[in-house]
Amino acid sequence: MKKMVVISVVGMLVLGLAALAPAQQAVKMVMATGGTAGTYYPFGGAIAKIWNEKIPGMNVTVQTTGGSVENVRLTNKKEAELAIAQSDTLDFAYNAKESFKEKLINVRAIAVLFPEIMQLVVRADSPIKSFMDLKGQKISVGAPGSGTEACFRTLMGIHGLKKEDIRAQYLSFAEGVEQFKDRHIDAIVVLAGIPTAAVMDVSVQREIRILPIADDMIAKVVQVNPFLTPAKLPANTYKGLTSEVRTIAVMAAMVVNSEIKEDIVYNLTKVLFENQSTLAMSHVKGKELNIQTAVKGVSIPFHPGAVKFYKEKGAM
Repeated sequence: MKKMVVISVVGMLVLGLAALAPAQQAVKMVMATGGTAGTYYPFGGAIAKIWNEKIPGMNVTVQTTGGSVENVRLTNKKEAELAIAQSDTLDFAYNAKESFKEKLINVRAIAVLFPEIMQLVVRADSPIKSFMDLKGQKISVGAPGSGTEACFRTLMGIHGLKKEDIRAQYLSFAEGVEQFKDRHIDAIVVLAGIPTAAVMDVSVQREIRILPIADDMIAKVVQVNPFLTPAKLPANTYKGLTSEVRTIAVMAAMVVNSEIKEDIVYNLTKVLFENQSTLAMSHVKGKELNIQTAVKGVSIPFHPGAVKFYKEKGAM
């Protein structure tokens, strides 16, 4: 009888420890993304869904934010463990440039995800025909602290325009779209993966044009900022866009706080690429995720967990 009691007690202890194991292994993380009308939020949600379903104990929550600048700051302070951010913003933050007054060095790259295209949206009947015509106009330049606004300022500098030369409105994509529809502003600056939901929304209700950037200006801005690249917005990306538009792009990258354990980041990277086809079905930008290009286009260091995976696959 005593023997049976001992066995029962031991069995209960084993079951109790087994029940505790999943809780001990649980990993809760926050991913900073962007506004709901942009690309980061829905794409981040699609990635989080895969991680949560495929990695035992993983719980990634997607958070809306003002964009790349805010995302890098949140990740550096570990107020968000993960984030999507633009390559130019990552460079500025790591090297204390632009709006960053100190180096934010606690951020590491996991993967370059897709190119983000600079889109300067005006109404089809607008007298604005070139970048220089934006002078004096009322323009939505992106949310405060966003990579969109930072990249637009870079373009303004290359064109010789100063901050006071335009009437800047610091609005999210969604806010900018509503103001544009109501003709309260003259143009919207959008830096995002294409097609962008905000621009698609406008194009079905208003006839629009996308301003081109002159070839010589593209050459200058890329020479000074190597994290920028020439890009083309294909014809028919949006309703009424009948011809290709020459512009620039930055890269969108998934980043992580440097203190996150190597094995966790290794699993995040591994599962992301093992489920690329699923991601592509969930969001159009998933089609652009490629292990060969995932290690190119950012100037900050990669996390050791990501490096381990890429080296195993011969990509790094």
